[in-house]
Amino acid sequence: MVQRRLARQLHGEVELDLCFSCQGIWFDDFESAQLTPGSIIELFRLIHQHRDDQRLPLRDSLHCPRCDERLLHSMDIVRSGHFNYHRCLQKHGRFTSFAQFMIEKGFVRQLTVAEVDQLKARIGSVRCTGCGAPVDIKRDYACTHCRSPIAILDPEAVEQALATYQQAEIKRTTRDPAMLADAILGTEKERARRQREKSNLVDSADIGDLIISGIEVAWKIFH
Repeated sequence: MVQRRLARQLHGEVELDLCFSCQGIWFDDFESAQLTPGSIIELFRLIHQHRDDQRLPLRDSLHCPRCDERLLHSMDIVRSGHFNYHRCLQKHGRFTSFAQFMIEKGFVRQLTVAEVDQLKARIGSVRCTGCGAPVDIKRDYACTHCRSPIAILDPEAVEQALATYQQAEIKRTTRDPAMLADAILGTEKERARRQREKSNLVDSADIGDLIISGIEVAWKIFH
């Protein structure tokens, strides 16, 4: 696996482990939920860049890279459908395939029964987005190996997801100028008060360099 550092919600970074051969991501506990909208977009870009990499099938038994215990196959549900992953019973984290991550984050939607029925007339089998195993869609509506429902990369779903995350990232990284100005003035008034106390002055002090104060306040806000 290769490591990739991405921005974390509120502050700091998360270090994810990605395998482009098996098309999977290892998330330490809660890291998936801690990604910023911009980090989710960056992960989608990386997945797209490596979409043509040779894919190796997953082992039948997956083990935690932290404690080496066998991972438990699990399933959860989000607005775009069900997604599955393999989690450590010791709560060290979880392994998620690229496709399942994209379902979790809304880039991929699952096909309805009617849509699967339409595919049956033209396509005999597809590859499972969860484990890569063949799925006979003329007989099954989900993978018989990992139970992943049949999903498709829907351009409309991708467009909507990207727009949502981009707007959220802009909102997350944009600060209200009025609030910043109030913070600058508050910083300068506090500085002036300390100066008066130090020099035993009773008269009011002038507001100092707003640029320097602004840098100081912005540093505190953005870091």
